[in-house]
Amino acid sequence: MKNLTSTFKLTALAAVTPLLFMGCASTNTKLENNAAVPASKFDLSNWKINVPVDLNNDGKIDTVDVKEIQTYAHPDFFYLDDQGYMVFASPNKALTSANSTNTRSELRQMIRGTNTKIKTKNSKNNFALAVHPLSERFGSVGGKMEATLKVDHVALRANDPSKKAAYSVVVGQIHAGKDQALIDTKLGFGWGNEPLKIYYKKWPGHKTGSVFWNYERNLPKKDPNRTDITYPVWGNTWENPDDPAANGIALGDEFSYTVNVHKNVMHLTFSAQGKKDVNYSINLGNNVDAYGKVDDKDHPNGYAADWHYFKAGAYNQCSTKSAKGIWYPGCLGTGDWATDKQNGDYAQVSFKKLVLSPSTKP
Repeated sequence: MKNLTSTFKLTALAAVTPLLFMGCASTNTKLENNAAVPASKFDLSNWKINVPVDLNNDGKIDTVDVKEIQTYAHPDFFYLDDQGYMVFASPNKALTSANSTNTRSELRQMIRGTNTKIKTKNSKNNFALAVHPLSERFGSVGGKMEATLKVDHVALRANDPSKKAAYSVVVGQIHAGKDQALIDTKLGFGWGNEPLKIYYKKWPGHKTGSVFWNYERNLPKKDPNRTDITYPVWGNTWENPDDPAANGIALGDEFSYTVNVHKNVMHLTFSAQGKKDVNYSINLGNNVDAYGKVDDKDHPNGYAADWHYFKAGAYNQCSTKSAKGIWYPGCLGTGDWATDKQNGDYAQVSFKKLVLSPSTKP
């Protein structure tokens, strides 16, 4: 690995630490309904959730923090079903988080648990890589997320199906923090990119869908090289319109993933009944890709000085926006849940298992 001292400029990071670890307030919402509460079966002691509604009428997507999620369910978008699955549903058209055109019903890791004195962006609520020069200040160094799930539905209608994001949903992520104070250090971090997004995509009419994962180059938003690098798991990658048939995963078929960030390396394992396990490893602290090749277009130190958190659920990629770029397929939707569900304009993912734990040596 390259010497990182000159790149990180430890003194600069130390100086900005009080700024970049300041928190932001969240919106806590508790809903009263008859849906079964996911926390009655799943350990949600280190998760909060965003749901695509605004029941407290503050003009923002509802956020349910760790304390409230212990007794929380939404009858349409987040609940425990009769088989004990934790269900996440996300219509194509609904309220979105700031700076996004995609809806989500999605958990966000909260290492702090119920200790709200530690703010969301505080170092103690997020994890770092071992190479981070201030890694001892974080809630953990790396971590592990294990999930078993099935995708029940992906959106069926898009005005521009050639856009890669059409008919797809993200079921697991590692997100780096968007942090203006860190950006201001001019060290090349804090952009809020995603070193991991796990996708399921199924074209209408196909028997099966595809599972793949993306690594986003850690660059500023306006850099033309800031793009997702796609790695196949089962079936095709997101630009391929062919039916993966027996090589793919059908709707309703369970599969599992393990994301184990140990020290600086992200180890991925994917498994499903009747399929060979698929494994990848990539060092998130440099610009060597998952095939062992140097990517000259990526940040030379990858995500080494960023802070991170896990996400899981249904992050619907079928944006209703029509615009240039792969992210805007112009998917259909009315904003009325009953209508959109009937028309197939939504994504739904059900988890049988979701566990957070410290990283383990492979």
